[in-house]
Amino acid sequence: MNWDWDKLQQRQHERGRGSGENGGGQPPQFDDIINKLKDFQFKSGWILLVVLAVVIMLGSSMVYTVASNEVGVIQRFGKYIRTTQSGLHFKLPVGIEKITKVKTKRVYAEEFGLKTSGDEGRFTSDQQGMDVALMLTGDLNVAVIPWIVQYRVKDPYNYLFKVEDVNRLIRDMAEASMRLVAGDRSINEIISKRHEIAAEAQVGLQKDLNEAETGIEIATVELGNTNVPQPVQDSFNEVNRAVQQKEETIYKARQEYNKVIPRASGEAQKTIESAKGYASERINRAKGDADRFESRFQAYTGSRDVTRRRLYLEMLEGVLPELGSKYIIDSQQDNLLPLLNLGKDIRK
Repeated sequence: MNWDWDKLQQRQHERGRGSGENGGGQPPQFDDIINKLKDFQFKSGWILLVVLAVVIMLGSSMVYTVASNEVGVIQRFGKYIRTTQSGLHFKLPVGIEKITKVKTKRVYAEEFGLKTSGDEGRFTSDQQGMDVALMLTGDLNVAVIPWIVQYRVKDPYNYLFKVEDVNRLIRDMAEASMRLVAGDRSINEIISKRHEIAAEAQVGLQKDLNEAETGIEIATVELGNTNVPQPVQDSFNEVNRAVQQKEETIYKARQEYNKVIPRASGEAQKTIESAKGYASERINRAKGDADRFESRFQAYTGSRDVTRRRLYLEMLEGVLPELGSKYIIDSQQDNLLPLLNLGKDIRK
């Protein structure tokens, strides 16, 4: 019986298919309608899923978050629109507006002959990048000047849109600035005045970056151990020792010079002052004698006899005390015997 029912269903199915092929007017069966509805629901579900996925994607692209150490730069069809600070923000869907996040508080670094090693940020020499550190100094020597440049993004707009390759520009400008500073210094200054060179290079580099509108602020420029190239270090050290010996000899000579020359200069000045004093004394004495003679001459012209007698008496007054005992003999004395005992009373 089951077999007959299955056979009957098969015949009806064949009859219905044949009538459909021949264009008969038999209506569609209920099973066909159910199958068509199932196919439509399946396709509609996939379409709904696709639409829902697109809506979710567009909705998620309209919401974005900016961290505390960065800013968001919004572009609408490639044109700059605005800059947003940290926090939750909204924008138009993807394809219309685009966001680029720029870390403005992060410190970037460009290394020249140096490399950062370890968590402590120590700098060690980089032999592979040492060629860029070879520079010609102002006294025509070759120096090895490794250094590192640390910088931050100050203006996100200029940083993104004014310069095509920021890192390459910073490296080129930093190298040009350092070579310019090294070209004005001697090899000894390069080795002994690293902080001054780093400060001068930082000022020059920041000026060039500002003129180029890069939107970059230099945080620091730090030099490593500056020296001469390895093949000539021994010779350079010998030259330095010779220069130090020369300076020491010059220092000792100057020390001895400072001992002898001031003493000789003092003695010479003392002699000169003594001569000046003696000359002043003689001149003043001569002027006094001349004035005294002049006054006497004036008195003599007024009364010649009296002045002549006074001068004669003054002369005797000055001469006679120096003669010792004086004897006045009568011009009419003929006998010399009384002269034998002259001076006896004085000796007693």
